[in-house]
Amino acid sequence: MEQLSLFDQAGDLGAPLASRLRPQSLDEFVGQKHLLGEGRMLRQLIERDQISSMIFWGPPGVGKTTLARIIARRTRAEFIDFSAVTSGIREIRQVMEQAENSRKMGMRTVVFVDEIHRFNKAQQDAFLPFVEKGSILLIGATTENPSFEINAALLSRCRVFVLKELTEQEIMELLEHALSNPRGYGNQRIGITRQQLAAIAAFSNGDARTALNTLEMAVMNGEITPEEIRITDAVMEQCITRKSLLYDKNGEEHYNLISALHKSMRNSDPDAAIYWLMRMLEGGEDPLYIARRLIRFASEDVGIADSQALQVAVAAYQACHFNGMPECDVNLVHAVTYLSLAPKSNALYRACEECKADVKQRRAEPVPLWLRNAPTGLMKQLHYGEGYEYAHNTEEKLTHMQCMPEGMEKVRYYRPDGQGKEKEAKQRLEEIMEFRNK
Repeated sequence: MEQLSLFDQAGDLGAPLASRLRPQSLDEFVGQKHLLGEGRMLRQLIERDQISSMIFWGPPGVGKTTLARIIARRTRAEFIDFSAVTSGIREIRQVMEQAENSRKMGMRTVVFVDEIHRFNKAQQDAFLPFVEKGSILLIGATTENPSFEINAALLSRCRVFVLKELTEQEIMELLEHALSNPRGYGNQRIGITRQQLAAIAAFSNGDARTALNTLEMAVMNGEITPEEIRITDAVMEQCITRKSLLYDKNGEEHYNLISALHKSMRNSDPDAAIYWLMRMLEGGEDPLYIARRLIRFASEDVGIADSQALQVAVAAYQACHFNGMPECDVNLVHAVTYLSLAPKSNALYRACEECKADVKQRRAEPVPLWLRNAPTGLMKQLHYGEGYEYAHNTEEKLTHMQCMPEGMEKVRYYRPDGQGKEKEAKQRLEEIMEFRNK
């Protein structure tokens, strides 16, 4: 736990650049115009000191913590900075007791919880009664979807504000500010081109902290001359070696990307599918997880329209198992491209889901006697197996025997679309139905 005095560190010239340049007011804040632009709701709430409990949800480096600290400067309340990483139930209760005592004395307490998604259910529940009573105003910051990571009871008492990643133009504005502001490099001559700044902005991927850290690294490694610190292209190449992709294998982005891959293949767009595939692989996703999803897709979205799709997907899984990363990336591209271009039918998926719903909702219908085996004499006496018709004994290899339970004779689950090879399946099914309807 840290009190408001930590803001004094912003002026420490020995601190990292991102810390020195942390905005002290809404006017200095870069980005989030949809929330903080003139006349926008969150800005008005802050300026009027009418804030309520809220959750800031957004990717890293977009200003969640900074915004909470700006609120702390403006609000007429005690402000407590609380870390979900280092704090437990005991620390929460201590803070809540302190806040309750302040409330009785007519003072408000704002508790900022960074990375609130790291708190478990019990820890989150510890806040709930104090939020309900108004003992505290809770401000939580999270990179994870609050719907998944924050208890419904607590979430219902907080207003969620979604912070967006910064645009490259906003990052450029931030970098130029760093070069001109005395808290940054305003008192030094930094020889850096606009093209190099644009490269940092592109590399940062909308993360202000990454952009400022990269600029600081470039300056620290620049060539010192009597006139300036010059940033060379060689230095820039070392500083921008690899873009850090936002990807949490257990978080929302994991599901966003696999959804994008699945829907791109369904829409027969191989280029988009390959892009989302590579985003996942470069983010560190397990290739076997992707391969399992492709196997599912082969039956769910292609089906009998091209039964070869399932074989390709299974083969891709085996290739991933044998080769591993990075060699198996092209095996996955092979499968993803094949599945994207394959004719599509979700007839098997529809049949599966409709039948699943019937099995859950209908009563468990008894198996017709003629479909039952009769391995014992008693079963034969009870007419098990009586009336069974052996299809191989007929020329058509078909019989008129009813295989559905009583009352479900007219139910149909598999309704082929007639795409690709499923055209043959549709024709065959129509022939079977015509024979049985005679």
